[in-house]
Amino acid sequence: MTPLEIADFMASLFDFKGDNATFVLDAGAGQGALSGAFIRAWSEKTDLRMPLFLTAYEVDPGMQEYLRPFLRRCALDVERQGGKLEVAIQPCDFIQAVASPFEFGNPGTYTHAILNPPYKKIASDSPHRKWLRDLGIETVNLYSGFVAVALQLLKPGGQLVAIVPRSFCNGPYYRPFREMVLRNAAIERIHLFESRTAAFKADGVLQENVIIKLVRGGRQGPVGISVSRDDSSGDCEIRFLPFDSVVNAGDAEKFIRIPQAADAVAATLPFAHDLNELGLQVSTGPVVDFRLREFLLDQAAGNSVPLVYPCHFADGKMRWPLGSTKKKCAIMDVPETRRWLYPAGCYVVTRRLSSKEESRRIVASVVARAAMPEYARVGFENHLNVFHTAKNGLDEDLARGLCAYLNSTPVDRYFRAFNGHTQVNATDLRKLPYPSVRQLTGLGKKMAKVRRYSQERIDSLVEKLNER
Repeated sequence: MTPLEIADFMASLFDFKGDNATFVLDAGAGQGALSGAFIRAWSEKTDLRMPLFLTAYEVDPGMQEYLRPFLRRCALDVERQGGKLEVAIQPCDFIQAVASPFEFGNPGTYTHAILNPPYKKIASDSPHRKWLRDLGIETVNLYSGFVAVALQLLKPGGQLVAIVPRSFCNGPYYRPFREMVLRNAAIERIHLFESRTAAFKADGVLQENVIIKLVRGGRQGPVGISVSRDDSSGDCEIRFLPFDSVVNAGDAEKFIRIPQAADAVAATLPFAHDLNELGLQVSTGPVVDFRLREFLLDQAAGNSVPLVYPCHFADGKMRWPLGSTKKKCAIMDVPETRRWLYPAGCYVVTRRLSSKEESRRIVASVVARAAMPEYARVGFENHLNVFHTAKNGLDEDLARGLCAYLNSTPVDRYFRAFNGHTQVNATDLRKLPYPSVRQLTGLGKKMAKVRRYSQERIDSLVEKLNER
């Protein structure tokens, strides 16, 4: 089901040794688009003296009906050219099949692997989670499970090219997967699609897609980064970046940053403070509305306090209680809800989900104490991230400066380098480098004097933070 242009581009990334047989794995082969592209690339780059052995896993009987005759035709075409192609189609679940000790106990079978794996979350109690754990692999999605298993089945020096969603690059859930990849392979190439739907048109995957090339046991060198605007990757620019600009050696989370070629230099920030040094924390909004439904109200009255949703913000300002009429705007301030509420104060919030059309991934706003002077507490709904100081409010100048910094273009570029989906998680915000408290407070004082906010004005003030 992979588009022909993408399949051919992926196959073009492989190298071949003409004096050895080629053993290729296509896990989740579908109708054979990737297998066919690999066979074409192999036949063009080798002299066909050495055979090609292809193993294709496909669990869907409907796909198998197309895959079998297609690969038979490929074998005949190779034979007519004087070469030899042997095909083994495995009509079963790839992970289940290799999870047996016999199958997985003899790794190093393949010289190449090409994948467009299925995208599906794995429940903690699902068979796939158990099978992967039996193999020593901990991950949360089938696509990363397929890549992890295929990588382990490669010979030393074996090459893997896969097209996958970009979500594995950051976030705590994929950290074990990132560690496994970096421990076992070198990243040679990353190709980024600007469009979130270019390669997964039918799957509704609201994130960017990447093609990644790994070399098992390879020596890590510079990483080739390229970008295309759609599913056509012809004539794309390649920029080779030092590995430590892709994976920071001091980053315990092992985030994989993918600066777009045009913004590779710009995707840096000249600041070195983390939130702990600033005395700040960021947390996901604690109020999960459907779990506290009996305590929610349409309007604040009596013993209730504001409940703030993303819809209560526009143009960087809080509009509570205005916003979507579908959302409740108050929560009862009673012993049963008290643990989910924050003391009234000045906070900075960001939306956890940004729309595809928005110009910035991080959208920050200030929740000013003056906007709700009559309330002792406030509730933040779960679709917000909240910056606070030990669950208390911030100094107002510091809050304004922090909000401006988060809304700046340099921060957006930096953030996009390691975050390729619509979610903005608290973990991602903790990984950002920040200016000092003095710099942020000074920025906030200047922002207080700005009558009309503009992106150009915010960017100009942020860029001057390091000037003496």
